[in-house]
Amino acid sequence: MKDSARSQLIGMARRNIEVVKSGVLDRTQDVMRVPPTHYYDPDRSRLETDRVFKRLPLLLAMSGELKNPGDFKTMVVCGVPVLIVRDRSNEVRAFINSCSHRGAVIVTDRSGNRSRIACPYHAWTYDDLGDLVAVYKSEEFGDIDKSCHGLTPLMVGERAGLIWVSLDPATTLDIDTFLCGYDDVLSLFSFGNWSLFDHRTIAGPNWKMAYDGYMDLYHLPTLHEDTFGANMSNQALYHAWGPHQRVSSPNPGLLKLADQPEEDGLTDVLMSSVWSIFPQVSIASFDGGGRGVMISQFFPGDTPLESFTLQNYMMETLPTTDDMKAAANAQFKLLEYVVREEDYATGVRYHSNMILRSDFEVMFGRNEGGAQRFHRFLDELLACGDADLTARFKRVGAEAQLDRDQPRSPCSLALFSADGPGL
Repeated sequence: MKDSARSQLIGMARRNIEVVKSGVLDRTQDVMRVPPTHYYDPDRSRLETDRVFKRLPLLLAMSGELKNPGDFKTMVVCGVPVLIVRDRSNEVRAFINSCSHRGAVIVTDRSGNRSRIACPYHAWTYDDLGDLVAVYKSEEFGDIDKSCHGLTPLMVGERAGLIWVSLDPATTLDIDTFLCGYDDVLSLFSFGNWSLFDHRTIAGPNWKMAYDGYMDLYHLPTLHEDTFGANMSNQALYHAWGPHQRVSSPNPGLLKLADQPEEDGLTDVLMSSVWSIFPQVSIASFDGGGRGVMISQFFPGDTPLESFTLQNYMMETLPTTDDMKAAANAQFKLLEYVVREEDYATGVRYHSNMILRSDFEVMFGRNEGGAQRFHRFLDELLACGDADLTARFKRVGAEAQLDRDQPRSPCSLALFSADGPGL
């Protein structure tokens, strides 16, 4: 697995080098137009919640948040209260955070460590496997079979130091089919050994608008001129694993590595870019106080025009000196400002323009292939029935694999063309 992931990483670096040498990028066949109603129509918004967020595995935690047996994390996602725990055997489990007695939320803390979980309402107690082990005043309550009244389990998968949970207890889409092999490459981060430095929640525009921004390098030197700088590249190279994508810019710095041995020491450099996980995660590399990433998880809000983003600053090694801690805090503070005051503020402002202009269409250019892939696959999912969901992911995973494996020059149009092997 590691050798395969390394080969993919080296192949992406080689493609980047060829693009730098030629100055020619892949382009999509056409400009894509998306109806603005896709961003604010309440019926579509409900459909996206039901057919995307409630059917697919969602990245809800990092392994570094639950390092020890008994560690837990809670959150509410699309109205579903979720409890994630690491059990006594070091396996991660997930449940609906609701007592079997009367439905009360059983864990109200965001995180912590417990070997047993007692409901705060009537003290029904569960172990780390979700089994009901004690009923308060059972002799007065009456006879019940405790084995039939454990917590409701949710499908959970831990891959590459990341934890996915499916909100639907009856889901049939397994985590490996969903990931399309993407976790093999993500495993090169070794996130299982990383730690959470800090986290926060940011309000934002429609969740798709947030996702669009994380896939878009086109806006970097203009919108972020005063924060990231006007010299940032606005060009993008996209690689796909089913609906999941990596976006990076042509990097002249890789030229000096072209003739070096392919040693493990280069992995950190070659992993730097933005890794998007469909439908709600972006992983971007930074170096504030040491090697770190910002893992952004975005979710629909209460209305179609709202979303919220959980920003998590993960670090390979937690800072140990005051200077390193200050640098990490400064990096995370800058990222909060960039997202809140530049990206999301811009999105909120042009929401109103979308609604007012009857002649308006949201356009994604031939240089914005990542967003085109995202919106096409999203439309596919909304039209896809439950029985066809697994087959759909297997198909797009196989097509993306075929596309990655085929040789091409950097001026090839095959990657995103409508009649090519992409989506």
